[in-house]
Amino acid sequence: AEFRPFQEIEVHAKVAGYVKQIMVDVGDRVTAGQTLAVLEVPEMSDDVARAAASSKRSVAEVEHAKDELSQAEAAHEAAHLTYHRLLDVSQQRANLIAQQEIDDARAKDLSAEAGISAAKSALSAAQQQVEVSQVDQQRTNTMLAYAKITAPFAGVISKRYADTGAMIQAGTSSQTQAMPLVRLSQTDLLRLVLPVPENIVAKIHLGEAVEVRVPSLNRTFLGKVARFSDTVSTATRTMETEVDVPNASLALVPGMYAEANLTLDRREHALAIPLMAVTTEGDKSSVFVVNRENKVEERPVKLGIQTANRAEVVAGLREGDLVVVGNRSQVQPGLPVTPKQIEVAKVSAQ
Repeated sequence: AEFRPFQEIEVHAKVAGYVKQIMVDVGDRVTAGQTLAVLEVPEMSDDVARAAASSKRSVAEVEHAKDELSQAEAAHEAAHLTYHRLLDVSQQRANLIAQQEIDDARAKDLSAEAGISAAKSALSAAQQQVEVSQVDQQRTNTMLAYAKITAPFAGVISKRYADTGAMIQAGTSSQTQAMPLVRLSQTDLLRLVLPVPENIVAKIHLGEAVEVRVPSLNRTFLGKVARFSDTVSTATRTMETEVDVPNASLALVPGMYAEANLTLDRREHALAIPLMAVTTEGDKSSVFVVNRENKVEERPVKLGIQTANRAEVVAGLREGDLVVVGNRSQVQPGLPVTPKQIEVAKVSAQ
């Protein structure tokens, strides 16, 4: 399989502008939140000033609306007092004040009361306009902040697309127009995607340790099964399985090839023999052993799990039996021999 970055993105600008300064280049390591580039967007500075002025005007309109409300309340107070004074005098001394005068005073009182309601509505509208202006100002400031482009996560710059002075389109434009600034890759943790055959899919478990060998470095690294697609591809009859490999030392580079040894099954204290000692014909397996009379004897065995060079013996042998290892073409059952024990790591024909 081939190593891939754990995360890899092409960093685009949110707003269009000219590259005023770009602080990174290919191979630079950056931290999350570090500034990568700064754009120059002159018209946006004007938008910020306009939004600030609009916000100040809205605040001034609120103050004006408050003054209008105070005037309306004062006018209503005067009209209300006038009406009630005339009404009290009329009740105490009938026919002293004309009814038309009392009616006019009452109409002015009601009109002044309506003026208060209108002033309150105007004040509420002005206050809401302040909130709208503040939101607009905040949005403009937010868009201006996008002129400073930062790294979303820690990683390495694997490609640089733009230089100082280049015109960068907004990332919301079509892909044919929008040019990214840089490509950012997270390489302190790598992904290794393995195509696991259908017949062993059930034996894949999350968190299982995986031995990863990198031939180009002649080194072995330890990873673990982090995730799998849980779906078998109909075209290849395999399931994609991802192994996470820590790369704190950055010895591994994305694109390197690796070989992964998955542990599909495990047997503790298993009785195992070298595969070179086993002869298999069809579904039957046998080995040559040296019996107590120091003669060769062929014995059928039942095998369990196998590795690249060993096989588990489920039945047919006991611990301590002497097994003939190597080329058996010149060995026949009943042949007297002088056994010589060898180490499994140094398997050869005996």
